[in-house]
Amino acid sequence: MTQPIQRIVIAGGGTAGWMAAAAIARTMGRAVSVTLVESEAIGTIGVGESTIPPLVNFNRLLGINEADFMRATQATFKLGILFDNWKEEGHRYFHSFGLTGKDHWSAGFQHFWLHGRTRGHEQSYDDYCMELVAAMAGKFAHLPNDGTNYAYQLDSGLYARFLRQMAEGDGTVRVEGKIGHVELDPESGDIAALILDGERRIEGDLFLDCTGFRALLIEGALHAGFDDWTHWLPCDSAIALQTPNVRPPVPYTRAMAHDAGWQWRIPLQHRTGNGLVYCSRYLGRDEALERLLGNVEGEVLTEPNFLRFTTGIRRRQWMRNCVAVGLSGGFMEPLESTSIHLIQRSVLRFIRMLPLGRPSVRDIAEYEEQQLQDNLQIRDFLILHYKATNRRDSAFWRQCADMEIPDSLAQKIELFRETGRVFRKNEELFAENSWVQVMMGQGIEPQSYHPVATKLSDDELDRLLGMIRQQVADTVAKLPDHHAYVARYCGADVSQAA
Repeated sequence: MTQPIQRIVIAGGGTAGWMAAAAIARTMGRAVSVTLVESEAIGTIGVGESTIPPLVNFNRLLGINEADFMRATQATFKLGILFDNWKEEGHRYFHSFGLTGKDHWSAGFQHFWLHGRTRGHEQSYDDYCMELVAAMAGKFAHLPNDGTNYAYQLDSGLYARFLRQMAEGDGTVRVEGKIGHVELDPESGDIAALILDGERRIEGDLFLDCTGFRALLIEGALHAGFDDWTHWLPCDSAIALQTPNVRPPVPYTRAMAHDAGWQWRIPLQHRTGNGLVYCSRYLGRDEALERLLGNVEGEVLTEPNFLRFTTGIRRRQWMRNCVAVGLSGGFMEPLESTSIHLIQRSVLRFIRMLPLGRPSVRDIAEYEEQQLQDNLQIRDFLILHYKATNRRDSAFWRQCADMEIPDSLAQKIELFRETGRVFRKNEELFAENSWVQVMMGQGIEPQSYHPVATKLSDDELDRLLGMIRQQVADTVAKLPDHHAYVARYCGADVSQAA
């Protein structure tokens, strides 16, 4: 029997909508029809500028030429995040995307490094990670065999524009208009159609809610419910603005803690993205803006974009024939640059579970369980930055230090503190080395390590540690400056950014 073509309707554009449209249209071809509804009159959040390495694979899956994509989005490379003032004021550490040292199958490299410290080795853990050393030296290059782990710093508005062109080329139909009403089927309770201004009716079989914080479909029409995680992640406000580059862009994002939250600085080819994230309970809007304006480099190019948010997730991510994608499904604050990643994960997961006819109840349950696990694991990693700190200099940081945390995170922290071990579960986003770097960076010192590290003699340990440090130093010494590499590889015409 010939199955009917699935009519997929995407409500909302922006990064979420056009990532979904581009991926579905390119992957499924004529097996589905894709219609995207958006209004030029409705703005998008548009501040998701810092990404993590899985986006590299997402673009490859879609056959996107990297240099073309980076040129179109004014992108730079990103090797990690520099954290200032998180453990305590004046302290900094780096969370890199690379591997540190060389692991043994029985134990991670941190165990050998920890044992080395008892044998008189004083070199920093940082010295054993090529991406970290390269980032701090302002260097970058692609290495053979995908030898560099990296992500991008990009203009998300330009990324959406780039994906729109691609999606429309693959058959996506864009409809301009505001969604005035969501029509439900009176018998099944499914979404039957979107009613646009002028009473236009867009019917579909499956609907993706990419309407951002408004969540017009998943919440407004279907009432999925929301789990608020503010008691663990207390920041609820942000201000974003742009400044010109006053120096060559570096291959990393900065996250600078202050007494009521933190500030980001993200260098692109044509400008720098800046933002202040804060808890409105401890800092007023006017004070926050004044603080941000006092800590940016160069003149301000844009009007401040004021955002309010609630960290947490929608209780249902796929309800009836509607799937939440992006901010409509929940919000993890931008500290570890996971917003675009969560869009990517939900889109690819949806494609894998795309039904031939009506959605399977089992597929929906599996989708929701996997989405929940993604969000819980990211939630715990974010909470770690606030909980594990020596800061007690403000009411905000005292609240963070004193708060109860999920058992899943407490287990991870105490396991590392007691044994130096980290276990990655169920395709968890953040790898062992990410947890190690952040936990040690935030001041959690392991009290023990794996006995396999003691198997090496002092001479063998000296040779191992020295060899790794030398390999890192030699590799970084040969790398070009990041800004020079970007100019050669994907240098953009800054006039396109207007």
